[in-house]
Amino acid sequence: MEKYTYLLLNLGSILIPFIFSFEKRLRFVKDWHALFPALLITAVFFIVWDHFLTIWGVWGFNPEYITGTWIWSLPLEEWMFFICIPYASIFTHYAVGYFFPNLQLSKKVTVYITIVLFLISVVVLILNTDKWYTLINFSVFAGLLAYSFFAKNTILQKFYLTFLVILIPFFIVNGILTGSFIHQEVVWYNDNENLGIRLFTVPIEDAFYAFSMLFANLILIEKFKKVFK
Repeated sequence: MEKYTYLLLNLGSILIPFIFSFEKRLRFVKDWHALFPALLITAVFFIVWDHFLTIWGVWGFNPEYITGTWIWSLPLEEWMFFICIPYASIFTHYAVGYFFPNLQLSKKVTVYITIVLFLISVVVLILNTDKWYTLINFSVFAGLLAYSFFAKNTILQKFYLTFLVILIPFFIVNGILTGSFIHQEVVWYNDNENLGIRLFTVPIEDAFYAFSMLFANLILIEKFKKVFK
């Protein structure tokens, strides 16, 4: 049964959001035309990233917790991760926005937060050019924040807050993947390639990784909504 751990985590993460996508009030299904192209485009980028960091030994996968089907150096479950987890997280973002329509930061506060996070990420990546995961992670994160700032994108006004909600299931799922609640980790990390700071068992970079993956999806979703209007 252990070999289905990663598979069941993926399926368990998407199950309830998928079912409630058809709920009459939320009707998340109506946004699928924009959601799935965004998921696929973002998945391609992160899978390429994932592939190279895997073959460079930045991280790897415990064969005891995966079914054994590999595609391009990655287990099938890792490919599923880039659909299941973003789907569930983006559903949560829009669901929170639906039930709390006034939950958002002011433009001024959002800009301040973005500038501070951008400066912190630039300092971190400059000081850690010898660590692949840290360097790539904070480069992508800083790049997305810079795009949002200059494009005057408004998504972050809500996403900074909804991401705090998303972090709850994120730490549960990623916690299990990195060894919480089970005997060994599903995904192991080479701490020579990251900051070595763990939130429970989760490398701190993973939170920024998740932010970048979800924010990139939201940017594309909003663009596709306009294109397919």
